[in-house]
Amino acid sequence: MPFCLRPSRCLLVVLSSLGLVAGSPGVAQDLPRLPELGSSADALVAPQQAELWGQAMYRQMRRIGRLLDDPLLDDRLNGLGHRLAAASDRPTAHFRFLLVKDPEINAFAAPGGYIAVNSGLILLSHNEAELASVLAHEIGHITQDHLQRSFEQARHATPLLGLVLLGAVAAGGAGAGDAGLATLAGGQGLLLQRSINFTRADEAEADQVGIQTLARAGFDPDAMAEFFGRLGDQLRTGGSERSVPGLLQDHPVTSRRIADAKAAAAIIRRHPQPFMPSASWSLPWAMNPSSGPLPATKPSIGTGADQDYLFLRERVRVLSGRSAALDRYYRPRLQASVVTPADAYGAALNLTREGRGQRALDWLLPLLQRNPDNLIIHLAVASARLQAGQRAAALALYASLHRDHPVSQAVTLAYARALLGASPQQARMASAMLRPLLAGSDDPAWYSLYARSCEQAGEPVRAGEADAAASYYAGRPFDAIEQFRRLLDRGDLDYYARARIQAQVSQLTPLVLELRSRHIVTDDYPGMAASP
Repeated sequence: MPFCLRPSRCLLVVLSSLGLVAGSPGVAQDLPRLPELGSSADALVAPQQAELWGQAMYRQMRRIGRLLDDPLLDDRLNGLGHRLAAASDRPTAHFRFLLVKDPEINAFAAPGGYIAVNSGLILLSHNEAELASVLAHEIGHITQDHLQRSFEQARHATPLLGLVLLGAVAAGGAGAGDAGLATLAGGQGLLLQRSINFTRADEAEADQVGIQTLARAGFDPDAMAEFFGRLGDQLRTGGSERSVPGLLQDHPVTSRRIADAKAAAAIIRRHPQPFMPSASWSLPWAMNPSSGPLPATKPSIGTGADQDYLFLRERVRVLSGRSAALDRYYRPRLQASVVTPADAYGAALNLTREGRGQRALDWLLPLLQRNPDNLIIHLAVASARLQAGQRAAALALYASLHRDHPVSQAVTLAYARALLGASPQQARMASAMLRPLLAGSDDPAWYSLYARSCEQAGEPVRAGEADAAASYYAGRPFDAIEQFRRLLDRGDLDYYARARIQAQVSQLTPLVLELRSRHIVTDDYPGMAASP
């Protein structure tokens, strides 16, 4: 299958991604100028350029391990985010929602409609509506053009901020480990929130617009004030300034602001604005892929969906934490007279991750008996069975889940991984399931998984194409074009395979020539041949 690599996109990613540039004195003039990245289409930059800047940030954060990549969490977060975006003042605008592996309580909006939420903020929230209130607030910053205004106001300072970001990127790209990640974390917060310096008027407007969005999407409009109150409690712990949550440093919470949020919610309750999605819009799969378009109102407090949210909150805790610390966290909870379903689920996930799948099943199977239709628990049971050596039972469960949830990326990816390593027939099943997921995907891990399935299925050409695509999306375009060229040397290519590969080489050649002419250094560039 053709992968449609979109070279122009990769070029901007490599240029600003991390803009690892050679020491040539003229190179800096060729880089995108940071003062142009956050302004409006009528002033300094087009929306498409802002989106590409957001893509660069997103890919670099993924490359150095800042993102919590989990299909189940990604589906839920983006399903929630797009539900809110569809109820906003710009329902057709581009939005992408990211989960950052960071214990600090924070969230931020970036150019191009990218909204990131730290794992620490998820762990502080009590229900989905509280998380929705944060997303709605950040969506408000974007729909009200606060990013553009703030970048224009700070345009004289942004070159310095650009150096902060590029320095962080260089540290991460050079293998500086935790130091590089810490630098990026600091640069990210400085560039994307504190330096943007939203005014009090901006914050108030984002609150008001966000509360309206919450209500139109069917959430409790009081959720924002409730979460503000929980954030305010963090200030009364007696800690130092360093212990103040980042979200409070960027979005100060005062009694006046909480009162205003409550007043706005009260007005909306008296004058509701029901959410009426367009006929072409439907909710991306979250917990119930067969639910279709949302109704005009959908309460989020005190419903079964909140139990699912608590499960996923524990999933965030486990996937972003360390096993030893998680053992200490869950041990007293599992010894309590009443163990909550969320604690049982989280502890079971950690046990599976530690290689104790059978012990995890001791907690998961009773949960499944009480929640026989819960996809989150079914996936955890399948994973634990696979880890415990019960492969046949795990594959049977995955097959059943895939029949019931054919469009679920979480199910498809988990099932495909479980099928690998056994027989060519099962590997062919995996590749057939994965192929539709690649349409429009830019996740190198998905392409690598597809490559493994093709290799085991006895399809080395398709495996080679997928490996080359994975290199491209991982920010190694020179490596990618060389892999495609080596494939062209094979004597077993049929007409269609050769045409596919030649098309990829034709797409990538102008890109690598441009990168070389600009003296842009990438992970794979220094070791390349003299000509593309």
